[in-house]
Amino acid sequence: MRSITKCGTSIVLCLGLAACGGDSARTSAASSAAASAGAAPSSSTGARVPTAAPAWTRGAACYEVFVRSFYDSNGDGIGDLNGLIQKLDYINDGDPASKSDLGASCMWLMPIAESPSYHGYDVSNYYRVEPAYGTNDDFKRLVAEAHRRGIKVIVDMVLNHTSSQYPAFQEALRDTASPYRQWYRFSPNPLGNDPAVQEEAMKEATFWLRDMGADGLRLDAIQYLVEQGTCQMDCAGTHAFLRRYQAHVDSVEPGAYTIGEVWDSLGELLTYYPDQLTAYFTFDLADSLRTAVKRGSPGGMLEQYLRLQDTLPSYRWSPLLSNHDGTRIMTVLGGDMARARLAATLLLTLPGLPYVYYGEEIGMTGDKPDPRLRTPMQWAPEPGVGFTSATPWEVPQPDSMTTNVTVEDTVAGSLLNLYRRLFHLRKENEALATGHLTQLTASSPDVVAYLRRAGDDAVLVVANLGDAVSGVAIHSTGHVLPAGAYAAHDLLGGPNRALLQVAEDGRISGYVPAPGTLAAREALVLELTHQ
Repeated sequence: MRSITKCGTSIVLCLGLAACGGDSARTSAASSAAASAGAAPSSSTGARVPTAAPAWTRGAACYEVFVRSFYDSNGDGIGDLNGLIQKLDYINDGDPASKSDLGASCMWLMPIAESPSYHGYDVSNYYRVEPAYGTNDDFKRLVAEAHRRGIKVIVDMVLNHTSSQYPAFQEALRDTASPYRQWYRFSPNPLGNDPAVQEEAMKEATFWLRDMGADGLRLDAIQYLVEQGTCQMDCAGTHAFLRRYQAHVDSVEPGAYTIGEVWDSLGELLTYYPDQLTAYFTFDLADSLRTAVKRGSPGGMLEQYLRLQDTLPSYRWSPLLSNHDGTRIMTVLGGDMARARLAATLLLTLPGLPYVYYGEEIGMTGDKPDPRLRTPMQWAPEPGVGFTSATPWEVPQPDSMTTNVTVEDTVAGSLLNLYRRLFHLRKENEALATGHLTQLTASSPDVVAYLRRAGDDAVLVVANLGDAVSGVAIHSTGHVLPAGAYAAHDLLGGPNRALLQVAEDGRISGYVPAPGTLAAREALVLELTHQ
């Protein structure tokens, strides 16, 4: 969520630990889950700078799940944790030889703590699973089953604001002398620092990591955690709190993963490195990738990938195509399946730790208002779309009878099976898992070409974002491979391509991977083998 957040039935500014809905409309918004603004961390509380990638992140791609919309196990029209457990094999069945699953390495669960709102982004009890989703024990069972399949579980933590039903907020409203009064900033006279609210945030992290067994935390709206005077976003106190928070996470569960939402430019995002959270979503990369595919020309699509590669390990930044806050990628692309396939191929062959929003892999559509971005997962062409035996909590999309898992499952060329193939390739192919990205040039302005290389392993990606074009030639500006001839095997199942000849100086010059026509929106993912 961003600074203006819909919470319950009210819209309020959530510029700290804001109470959302009901009486909170009377507050200017609140102090933050990091409300002790401005205290710089000492060396004993500063977060460490990660030095090595966690093993599970190698070649990983992650999957975002809205539990309410994923699968209903008890026939009440609402998805739940037991339903998610029943569908884990779809996400990852734990068998590396199997290709009928997505093969996701982690799943991020949108908020599952108790909340009066359907979306969960206004929490009323941080220590209890939303009853409509199940119980705390159900969550622990989910973690155990996910781990058995090699899936890490990331829980959404909403520290920036609370529900108006949150007990601390209710007491603060009733009693101006309550210590909880200092957890919130009531206009027009905001109160000062309050270490107690920071301590509460630490306790919540401990609970979900140690007591509940989660593998990591996704932090919502972190730019607004600490307000200092007239500063309402990206304040020094926010950075100080995140360092302390990460140090606490490391002390509770060494190696636990954290990822934050900083919906801003790449320049602003980089101020949250190197020693705060593990990773952050890269919305600028998402924008550039979507724009390139939609307009049919790459432009500067790779520039920010290259900048991040030169700055940070790839597991510390996460590209995406869409998520629960924005128009689904299939809708952005006007329902164009060829463009959707192209977007998936680019996302999952470029560096970073990518996230895929549930249903994206089958081409689900969705646009504002928010509930229409979060409609039930389309499992089957039947009433309830295979999601529930009852009336779904939200009406499914109009195309759900033709766009669903059952229809796409057995079609070799479906979007679902392309996503499955790409997820698995990231793990199986060292170049795609860890390889260095090198931008290449193409003779057509509508074609993007790049090399991923890790030692002797190399993959060449050539993607035509525009209309059909003939005789596209690929070049490099410098040394990219050892000299010699390379066989080009299409990892997406197409025919093998012409031998690539690399000159003595290591350059690629005039390589034509498709001597005939490179079809409109066609992508080649070519594994290069030195002969």
